Formats: sequence, C-alpha cells, structure tokens
Amino acid sequence: MTIASTTQQICFVLLSAAVVLGSLGVVLLPNIVYSAFLLGGVFLSVSGLYLLLNASFVAAAQILVYVGAVNVLILFAIMLVNKKENLSAIPGLALRRVLSGLVCAGLFGLIMRVAFTTAWALPGPVPVGEEATIRIGEHLFSDYLLPFELASVLLLMAMIGAIVLARRDVFASDVITGEPVDQGLIEKARTPLLIETPNPQLQETR
Repeated sequence: MTIASTTQQICFVLLSAAVVLGSLGVVLLPNIVYSAFLLGGVFLSVSGLYLLLNASFVAAAQILVYVGAVNVLILFAIMLVNKKENLSAIPGLALRRVLSGLVCAGLFGLIMRVAFTTAWALPGPVPVGEEATIRIGEHLFSDYLLPFELASVLLLMAMIGAIVLARRDVFASDVITGEPVDQGLIEKARTPLLIETPNPQLQETR
C-alpha cells in the first residue's frame, strides 16, 4: 500500500463516520438549531466523499446547493419561526420509538446486505475529466428536467411557508380558544427620527 492509498482510506473512514454520526445527531438531538448545523456538516462530508470519487463538479454543486442554499434556508426558517408553545405529551411515544427503530434497523440491514453481496465493478469507469460538466448539464436539462423543476418549486414553497409562519399578526383574542392574547407582542408605535421637533430656544428668539 502506498501513502496515497492509505491517506485515501483514512479520509474515507473519517468522512463516513462524520456522515453517520452527524445523521444520528440530526435525528436524535432535541435542539433543532444543533440539528440544522449538523445537517450542514453532513452535507460537507458528503461533498468530501464526492471528491474522493474524482467528482469535483458534483462536490462543488453539493456545497453550493445544499450547504449554501438548502441549509441556509433551513436556518433562516428556524430563526424566523420563533414561536414558543408548550408541547403536550404524545400518546404511545415509547411504542412509536420502538417501531421507528425497527424500521430503521431493517433498512440499515438491507443496505448493508446489498453493499456486501453486490459484485461491484472494481476499478470503476474511467473518469470523464473536463467533459463531466457538459455531460451533467445535458442530463440535467434533458433526462432529469422534471425533478430539477420540482425541487425548485419545493424550495419556493418552503420559503413562502417560513414567511407565513414568521408573521406576527396578534389579535385581541385567540381565534380558536377565545382567550385574550398577550398584547406585548404587538410592535409599539415610535416617533420617526427625521421629524423636526420644535426647539423652544428658536421660538424665543423669534
């Protein structure tokens, strides 16, 4: 084994561990802000795996689209939707956790079985090189045009939903329960700074 192959294996192990641990943190952490930051770390780790596969354009697109757009949009949605509410107890929470854990374990076992039983073609195909961007552009705007447009529509819907949830329209009473609402949330009127205020010294001189 050469130094290059050993370094590549070490980087693969570290990036894979970062992806797995970061994904678990996104799902299991109770703080949604920490989950969003860990999601960005997962996206960066995946882009590192793309670099190990000599897919530099896909790695750059991963950083620009997912880290620079999707993850930032999620963080803005979390910051804008700053509404505090008491979460009621969920009935059958332990059973739901057990069932979801079993489903995740089954999917993980299926993926591991496919990974170890599939006869992978090694070494892989020859890298396209500088023509990779042209090939990806041709497939993106021909074969995968509909999923690309659907993804953009979903991002637009998410942004509009964040804006709607972040609105601070406070009524005198709750439209559902009829109880009085905290009027301290309403923005108080302020005097603009550019309005000229009368100066008593100038009035005396006149």
